Amino acid sequence: GDSASVAKDDTPSLRDEDEYAGVVLHDDAPVPRLERFVNSLVINAAVLIIDKLYEGRDYSRFYALETVARVPYFSFLSVLHLYETLGFWRRADYLKVHFAQTMNEFHHLLIMESLGGDDKFRDRFFAQHMAVGYYGIACLMYLVSPRMAYNLSEQVEEHAYHTYDVFLRENEERLKRQSPPPIAVHYYQEGDLFLFDEFQTGAVTGVARGADKRRPRIDSLYDVFVNVRNDEAEHMKTMQFCQLPGTILRAPSEAAACSVVFNKATSDSEPDRYTTECVEEYATMEKTCEGLLDCLISNDSYQRERGGDAAAAGGGDARDAEESGENNVVAKMESGEGEGEGEVGEKQEEMPSPR
Repeated sequence: GDSASVAKDDTPSLRDEDEYAGVVLHDDAPVPRLERFVNSLVINAAVLIIDKLYEGRDYSRFYALETVARVPYFSFLSVLHLYETLGFWRRADYLKVHFAQTMNEFHHLLIMESLGGDDKFRDRFFAQHMAVGYYGIACLMYLVSPRMAYNLSEQVEEHAYHTYDVFLRENEERLKRQSPPPIAVHYYQEGDLFLFDEFQTGAVTGVARGADKRRPRIDSLYDVFVNVRNDEAEHMKTMQFCQLPGTILRAPSEAAACSVVFNKATSDSEPDRYTTECVEEYATMEKTCEGLLDCLISNDSYQRERGGDAAAAGGGDARDAEESGENNVVAKMESGEGEGEGEVGEKQEEMPSPR
């Protein structure tokens, strides 16, 4: 059946994670609210067009959705690479996570193509041209307001999640009888899962490891769509996190790179313990900004701070050298070393001792 949009109940959220249970995900200030409203108008208009063009053709519709869904991550990477080149920005984790997201959406696209979603030229033409237009909009939006761009992507992923969720509920029995396409089995079970793990950023401060990592099992086409749907939920939560003020996105591989420290018990009554210590090795080298104007201002401030720090360090070195020189002179005078030392010693001997 056709997977039309329905009421969005039980939507996955960053608040599903314990550490974000009470967090306010979206700022209620006038500007952020206006941004979300404009984004919702754009999404609703696009959904109406797609629903009409692809009515009764789910796989073609999914092909269009996946062609468009990976575009924001392309735009984020493009702008961030520009910032890196100009020296405005240095946060490799964003590049790593957004690239992992593009690879995930790319494999979704391969899955939909393997199901025949791109068989018709008109479907390919519409989806690809819509994606090109969306890329330009997303780049401009990310330059002006990353928060707005992340929210637009969040709404796209939210729509995708519910689209797949409805499709699964309406076609569960049929999908369970069908074999999964080989590309889906390879991606979810057989391939290198490093990039698959890299976009699982829902719980940024509590990164899953080992047996807790998400490891899908693909036995039927139903399993494929369950995991595609769940991937969209992960993207949605990552986009929510990126909108939180004052937060810095960490790639799971970076957040999990902690050292295990053995702590010997201080008394016989206490057991030995192992603790983990996570050190941000690149913290002093990182720069961040939000939007082109902020990047220009922040970069100027950053350079001034570096100049001030260098001057302070240089001044400190000069003072240290001066103090060191004075100490050397005093030491030489006391030891009687150096040129004219005999005269100094003689003068000291001629001086009457205090009574």
